[in-house]
Amino acid sequence: MIVYLLIAAFLVAGDQLIKNWAIEVLKPAGSIDIIPDVLSLYYHENFGAAWGILQGQRWLLLAVTGVLLAGLFFALVTKRLRGPLLQAAVTLILAGGVGNLIDRAFHPGGFVVDYIYFEPINFPIFNLADICVCVGTGLLAIYILFVEGKETAKAPAGKKEEKPE
Repeated sequence: MIVYLLIAAFLVAGDQLIKNWAIEVLKPAGSIDIIPDVLSLYYHENFGAAWGILQGQRWLLLAVTGVLLAGLFFALVTKRLRGPLLQAAVTLILAGGVGNLIDRAFHPGGFVVDYIYFEPINFPIFNLADICVCVGTGLLAIYILFVEGKETAKAPAGKKEEKPE
């Protein structure tokens, strides 16, 4: 469990360092092409949630995110999560949520700094914290669809289930 918390802390620190760089360097520059017409760094202040929904709902987003993160943290530290896949999923969601929560809590007006722009599909600008939440959610979906319930459904080898009489 300590390892997962350290990973989350490392990801949050990395997210905040990159966002600070984006404010100091990228904001004045506007954008930097990484792969022309494919991937660029582009400074953006998002006052909403994913894809810009709930624009200007800072306090609602802070409250909902705070409650969800508290629940995930509690589940992680009390060892209520079974298996490394579920623990990794929750760790990533926790790290991403905390990274964006810090932005929303401390930037004037409650914006989140986004900076990665994938141009071919005009995907919304995002950041490392968003990547953590999305990958963590994907891992959680894999766990729910393919792992959860499977370990308890298998009876130990060599034993037959007894039918009640």
